[in-house]
Amino acid sequence: MFLLGCLDQLLFGASPAVYGVLFLPVCVLTALWVRGGDVLSAPVVLPIAFAVGLLPVAEGGGGLFGRLMGLVTGLATQAGWLYGGTLLAAAIVLVRRVRWVRGRQRRG
Repeated sequence: MFLLGCLDQLLFGASPAVYGVLFLPVCVLTALWVRGGDVLSAPVVLPIAFAVGLLPVAEGGGGLFGRLMGLVTGLATQAGWLYGGTLLAAAIVLVRRVRWVRGRQRRG
């Protein structure tokens, strides 16, 4: 997500909407690629990745405090993308987890 945030800054001038749209496929891919045993960790990792990737996109004044305020503002204004992507990943993860448990019950 950090690399996508940097790419967004270079190509689109740090557009939060573009960053949010790029976050959705990352959520789907993360939920699909994570190992079966670790599948429940995907919805936990995604908000952290969103915040880290938002660093290059967030507008902020000079200094650490300005950058931090830009990050907090970006998290507040882009919460829809964050919640939407996390819920999408959680739904995929739950389906995968149910299928994994049912497969283990059939074999065991």
